[in-house]
Amino acid sequence: METTTQHPIFDLLKTHFGYDQFLPNQEEIINNVLDQKDTIAIMPTGGGKSLCYQLPALALDGTAIVISPLIALMKDQVDALKANGISAAFFNSSQPYEAQQQILKNLQNGELKLLYVAPESLPQLNFILNSIKISLFAIDEAHCISTWGHDFRPAYTQLKSLKEQFPKIPLIALTATADRATREDIANQLTIPNAKIFIASFDRPNLYLDVRPGQNRNKQILDFLKRHRDENGIIYCLSRKSTEKLAATLSANGYRTEAYHAGLTSEERTQIQENFLNDSTPIIVATIAFGMGIDKSNVRWVIHYNMPKNIDGYYQEIGRSGRDGSPADTILFYSFADVIMLRKFAEGSETETYQLAKLERMQQYAEALSCRRKALLGYFGEHITEDCGNCDICKTPPKYFDGTLIAQKVCSAVARLQEQEALGMVLDVLRGSQNAQVFDKGYQRLKTFGAAKDIPWRDLQQYAIQLLNQGVLQIYFHENGRLLLTPLAKKVLFEEKKVRLANLLQEKEQPAIEKVKRKRAELFHKLRQLRLKLAQEINKPAFVVFSDATLEDMEHKQPRTREEFAAISGVGAAKLEKYADDFLKVINRHLDSLDTNIPTHERSFRMFVEENYSPLEIAEKRGLSEDSVYGHFIKMHQLGSDFDFSQFITSEEIQQVKKAEKTLEKPEALKPYFEYFDGKIPYWKIKLGLYL
Repeated sequence: METTTQHPIFDLLKTHFGYDQFLPNQEEIINNVLDQKDTIAIMPTGGGKSLCYQLPALALDGTAIVISPLIALMKDQVDALKANGISAAFFNSSQPYEAQQQILKNLQNGELKLLYVAPESLPQLNFILNSIKISLFAIDEAHCISTWGHDFRPAYTQLKSLKEQFPKIPLIALTATADRATREDIANQLTIPNAKIFIASFDRPNLYLDVRPGQNRNKQILDFLKRHRDENGIIYCLSRKSTEKLAATLSANGYRTEAYHAGLTSEERTQIQENFLNDSTPIIVATIAFGMGIDKSNVRWVIHYNMPKNIDGYYQEIGRSGRDGSPADTILFYSFADVIMLRKFAEGSETETYQLAKLERMQQYAEALSCRRKALLGYFGEHITEDCGNCDICKTPPKYFDGTLIAQKVCSAVARLQEQEALGMVLDVLRGSQNAQVFDKGYQRLKTFGAAKDIPWRDLQQYAIQLLNQGVLQIYFHENGRLLLTPLAKKVLFEEKKVRLANLLQEKEQPAIEKVKRKRAELFHKLRQLRLKLAQEINKPAFVVFSDATLEDMEHKQPRTREEFAAISGVGAAKLEKYADDFLKVINRHLDSLDTNIPTHERSFRMFVEENYSPLEIAEKRGLSEDSVYGHFIKMHQLGSDFDFSQFITSEEIQQVKKAEKTLEKPEALKPYFEYFDGKIPYWKIKLGLYL
């Protein structure tokens, strides 16, 4: 092995990469690898991860084997290394046989300092790896190995055999985003439990963080682009169809734009990526398939048309802007319809509970009332005390009050629950809820039981979420979402650190709140009437059925399911079985009656995505035609809601309608189409075919 004395790392840094100094953490990571030690490096996008294995590869004897997930990324990296005078190659299934054989020959002859290979192609090299000198293994985008990660890739799981096969060769795993659960999983999966973990700061202070309501997204984007002409940017959407529609809209408004998604051919995707990299297409509208490993420094903005499914993905995607350190804008559009859609994606998966918890945390970030950068960094375990001044909340802050006492009560409850319970239980203990879950665990004997019973449940929940976003509390998603105290929480508890909480209600909202209070009073009255009726049937006093406190908890929490009803204070197993259905019927009817001020198209949409009614059932329940219901779905899609119409109409049927449209010369009414198809295609399907 050539020693680092012969190849001082600063000389290599300057000679091959042209830099005079290292970025934070790089030198320490490189020295750890050169000392033959296993390493896990968590560094933000643009933080210089690649150098952490490329420079050791130059300093050590042999060839570094780099496992990388994307062919385009490998090609870019190899091209950049060759431009710096470094012998490198990549090996994957897309190459001609002759090219593969030449690369293997170069590898056997010791002519390569780095070889990039996809995890799927690694087994093809097994026969040769044992016969060559390997300097190190580098696993790029290492979060792909973890089922806790946001980009799980099954082929990565076979990499655990590397350490068994080559126990003495140092291994470095690198990623831009990994929470604590993912970091632990990476170490376990790669069988490097003693690896030294380096975590660089996740702060990208040049990124402006902005979250906006999801109404009129297209107009908001066009207004934004008017102020940012000739700048490079990426817009992320949830579905392929959304990318194509939005790209078409932007193109029609004079912007050079292309859509990028997994439905394109490999050649098409490569060409679009090249067009973006060389600035011939400045705007890409893409699904999350786009951007991993793209080293384009002049991306000036990233927009999320829909809310991402977790903060990990969101952070990685916004990190593709401003990599040159200059100011960059990020906009996240947030709507509850996106939340519903993402919940549907998660349901039924092996990690459903975990994914839904992460989605809820993403939603809490979007609804934050305190500095967004604090919330973002706190999620990754990095806790800052000062507001950033470069997010929408810091620019136009809400009104705050001294919430130190509330914060102390919440932190105290978390501590007395030994940091083992999730948010719901912490709130129940603080509110003094007398439900079965609390009593089964004996939590009614805790000193903090009922310490915040004067604060309404939902208000207390929102304050706790603010404490999460401020980095006072943190969540372990992989351990049933239990809450833990951060170092900042200990300052709140023991060093009288002040905490500011945002007012939940602005003055202008008071009339609406009064209306809600009246409606809640109506619900309480209905619950008391039902309780009286049930009590008379068994000839017992009303409190034997439920106490007033239990009815108040029902009025406040408004449970819609048996599971939610079980969490009501005073509801044990026996009363759940005996009374849940009767009370839920009253509560659900009451809540449904409050929807009268919701637009009719939104009402139909909610019944479909939230309550799982079919279009026919919605039509029957609402007294509408089925055609009207599909018209409502189209209206919601036009307003920016993501919607998968393929569940109702096939691409062949769409083509049939389009063909009829040309034949019939675009008649205004639907009846000519209906007659054209001899009544075999219903009106609603014709309407969808014309829209899509």
